[in-house]
Amino acid sequence: MGEGKPREGEQPAATPGDMPKALTPSRYLAWLYSTDAQKPVLAALLEIESEIVGGLRPGMEHHVAHARLQWWSEEAERVAEGRPVHPLTRELVKARANAGGQAGASAMASGATSATASGATSGAASPLIGITGFVDTAVWDLASATFETRKELTAYCERWAAAMFETAAQAPGSAAPSPWKTLGAAVREIELLTDLAGDAQIGRVRIPLDELDRASVDTKTLAKLPWPAPLTALLRERHEALRTTIANGVAALARDDQMSLRGLLVWAALTLRLSRRAQRALPNVILPRRYDALADGWQAWRTARRAAAGNLRLR
Repeated sequence: MGEGKPREGEQPAATPGDMPKALTPSRYLAWLYSTDAQKPVLAALLEIESEIVGGLRPGMEHHVAHARLQWWSEEAERVAEGRPVHPLTRELVKARANAGGQAGASAMASGATSATASGATSGAASPLIGITGFVDTAVWDLASATFETRKELTAYCERWAAAMFETAAQAPGSAAPSPWKTLGAAVREIELLTDLAGDAQIGRVRIPLDELDRASVDTKTLAKLPWPAPLTALLRERHEALRTTIANGVAALARDDQMSLRGLLVWAALTLRLSRRAQRALPNVILPRRYDALADGWQAWRTARRAAAGNLRLR
């Protein structure tokens, strides 16, 4: 799709390939170490996420971004009806079926009617909502909405996790968060925290307002470095809690789940490492280091090897 509003029947241009493009290191390595059965599923999800998030980049006209998200919302409905038109959504349906998914298009997009992030996880018949979770969180971001409470931020992260982690894992539907949703939500919040300053500069506040109020932190300070001591303490506490959530979530997984879904566990392990680096950098943000790529590659290999044996533990 171009920069303008899509014409009737037009979809964003993309061609599904074996390897997803323009990914963060953790996303690329997650794909790289996935099983052969999981690679096409995760590749399609990562490409779809990239397409949708790409419509939110700074400088894009607001009405164009809205038009793109509207198109994807309509595509979710088409997927639910079994008639996807985008090559990536077609690929996702095919890949999940080939990977032994529980259902085809309608199950994958059972949450096709978008919900706001604050109520995203309630009442869904199945967490396998595919692209709708990406659309819902993108709508939230486009509005530069803030999170009033921890409950709202958790719902936002769980919506993304249901779209990415649960769809990739083909987890069964449940009103309560599955282990994959809980794990994915922690991964997503760490990603938000590491981009905290940059997001704040474009008006996105990634910490609940009530927690900032209790710590007497003004939202304006989020975009200014170094961060004040109360904010630093709040971030340190949150990083530690999220790493505990990831470690406990991995420990609770069955051996077969670790073996078959090792790519997602590589992603979780690299995000846990990212959290440690972010915490050490406080009250500033992470600065790139010469050997980070090598260290990430080594961590990914070790994690994949242990997950493939079904005995991965993270600390």
